Parts: sequence; C-alpha cells; structure tokens
Amino acid sequence: MTAAATGTSRRFRRSALTGAVLATALGAGAILAACGSGSQADAGTGPAKLSVADSYIPLPPAGGMAAGYLTVRNDGGQDQLVKVSSPGAESITMHRSTASSMEQVESMDVPAHGALQLSRGGNHLMIMGWQKAPALGDEVELDLTFAKSGTIAVKVPVKELTYRPGQN
Repeated sequence: MTAAATGTSRRFRRSALTGAVLATALGAGAILAACGSGSQADAGTGPAKLSVADSYIPLPPAGGMAAGYLTVRNDGGQDQLVKVSSPGAESITMHRSTASSMEQVESMDVPAHGALQLSRGGNHLMIMGWQKAPALGDEVELDLTFAKSGTIAVKVPVKELTYRPGQN
C-alpha cells in the first residue's frame, strides 16, 4: 500500500467511526425521548391515589344550609368527584364559584398528580336538610364518590364560622 492509500484509508475509517458514534448517540437520544414521552402520556391514565386533607364545615346557623370545604390530593391518575352524600344530611351539592357567579356542577375533576381544592370563594359543597343540627366540635360523615376510585368516607369537623385552615 502506498502512503497516499494509507492516508485515505485512515480518513475513511475515522469518518466511518465518527458516523457510527454519531448514529449511536442519536439513536440512544431517540429511545430516551420515546421512553420519556410514554411515561408522561401514561401519567394521567393509571389508578388515582386519593387522600383528603384540610376538611371542615363552618358552623351553620341553627340547622340551616352549610358549606363544606376540603382538599382531595391525588398521587396517581386522573379521576372525578361525581357525588357527595352524608347520612346526616338530606342533600349535598357541588358548586363552582367565580368572581361573579356560583353554579351547581355534576362533577369536579381531580387532576393526575394534583389536587381538587374546595375552599371559600371557590369550589365548595352546599349541605342541606340536616337530620340533626350540627354543633361546634361535631364530626359529620361525608361520602365522596369518585368515577374511578369508588367512595371514600371522611369525618369532617364542624368549626367556628371564622375558621381558616392553617391559621390559629
């Protein structure tokens, strides 16, 4: 082999090796991207993992209508709150509030890896037709029914009208 042929052969091998390394790197990147997008796409489709926190009912006036507030935390896939009932009340409806209106809704979304927050001035429950007027310190059972996760029973404390979670 001549010196010119040896130089050409080395350049060819170097170019081929560089191309192979580049192709491997791009292929690995495409596989990682595909794996990453698959797990994000599946994030909302697995089972919901629900828990309830910060629940309370401000003391209603002499057995009248009351509001209910709570947070449904979700460490799993998407779900929907579709019904709320209580053995201690005739009916419970779900409401969505905006700056200018309040409307009854049939369901509320519980986002995947997120939370549904029912709070003053926002989404909330309206509790009517008490079997027995609740008193300060009582615990009222609420049965929260979800589209995918079934029913969760929670004991909700009756607090002062001015109670705010996280404040003394």
